[in-house]
Amino acid sequence: MPFLNAMVFASSGNILAIIANYWFGYWLYEKTKTKLELSKTGTKSLEYGHKYGYFILLFSWLPVIGDPLTLVAGVLRLKFVWFVIVAGSLRIMRYYFLTLVV
Repeated sequence: MPFLNAMVFASSGNILAIIANYWFGYWLYEKTKTKLELSKTGTKSLEYGHKYGYFILLFSWLPVIGDPLTLVAGVLRLKFVWFVIVAGSLRIMRYYFLTLVV
């Protein structure tokens, strides 16, 4: 039973954190929209992000780069439901494998 408790608490806390990151990114886009759309680099970044955004989320489980990727998902305005399904399930799997190893 401690295994299940650890999984539930760690996963739910982490999913709440990525949801907060997503909404921070969503808010950040509103503040920087004109800069992103006017610069050549910003437009190209938005284009690549919309093209490969969900594939890039497959790396969101990684410890160092995962949280910034969830923030970028909000900036790119990826569909929230798919974001939570992809990033959330990867976070759950990460904790599942960690509990198996440790």
